[in-house]
Amino acid sequence: MKNSKLFLLLILLSACANPNTSSNIEDEDFEFQSVGSIERLDPDLNIFLPEDAKIEVIASGFEWSEGPLWLEDQNALIFSDVPTNKIWKWTEKDSLSLFLEPSGYLGTETNKKEPGSNGLALNASGQLIICQHGERRVARMNTSLSDPKPDFIALASTYEGKKFNSPNDLVFNKSGQLFFNDPPYGLDPWNTKELDFQGVYRLDPDGSLNLLLDTLSRPNGIGLSPDESTLYIAQSDPEKARYYAFDLGENGDILGGNILLDATVLIGSENPGLPDGLAVHSSGTLFASGPGGILVISPEGKHLGTIKTGQGTANCAFDSDENYLYMTADAFLMRIKMK
Repeated sequence: MKNSKLFLLLILLSACANPNTSSNIEDEDFEFQSVGSIERLDPDLNIFLPEDAKIEVIASGFEWSEGPLWLEDQNALIFSDVPTNKIWKWTEKDSLSLFLEPSGYLGTETNKKEPGSNGLALNASGQLIICQHGERRVARMNTSLSDPKPDFIALASTYEGKKFNSPNDLVFNKSGQLFFNDPPYGLDPWNTKELDFQGVYRLDPDGSLNLLLDTLSRPNGIGLSPDESTLYIAQSDPEKARYYAFDLGENGDILGGNILLDATVLIGSENPGLPDGLAVHSSGTLFASGPGGILVISPEGKHLGTIKTGQGTANCAFDSDENYLYMTADAFLMRIKMK
């Protein structure tokens, strides 16, 4: 995988922005480098992806890109580079620029593997909410999106007096309840793991914290169905690489659940990656990172096809009109045009 990443970096240098630069794309005929392929397993995939759909690499040079979030008022995408403790911003007009540093760790230790931010979301007031690996908490950026600064207010950092592992991904419902997960990926060998499970939590608007699940080995990506009656969770366990669907009650409690799709059989050197972040289309269809790239999964759990990026792919997000799906894939930021 590392050799293939190096090769891809070399061929893309002339076509993609690099984190150390910022360019302006003004040429109407400009084309990004296209990579990968589309694996079509079911005709229903054609509802979402045109026959000539291309995977475009629009930026490169990151350590591990994650947490894409579309900012409608800025017509921009922001996303985390977890190992470098930064959040980047990309726009069609201005390409790449640094949005926030530091993003997830405010301390002085220099030997942290994944110190930065991970999942990003906006609350009802349009404030940026961040899963901060290094600080082991969920926090709110205390400045506006137009003037981002590393000034944070902790929203949740402990459960029953014990520090979280490293909150990873998050999603709000319309009532302002925040669902998030807490795998151990942001911990270093010298960190103390205080909880003996990897939790899925709900933080209510009044500040109360509720543990919803403590039985998943590696809860990761998280999302809600359009009617908010189903909570989707991806599990990045190579022995149980699964996507789960949990029924929610009106108060946000989990009533029951089942395995939506088991992708363990897909894991292999030809399909880099594990279930990670996901985005739910307005139709209810899941676009979920996993073995090979982004798996497209119907609400009934049918695997319609895969957007094969050729890289371990961490997460994805739509723009406001679902014209594009943006994908964070290892060292790259990619996108694909929707139908």
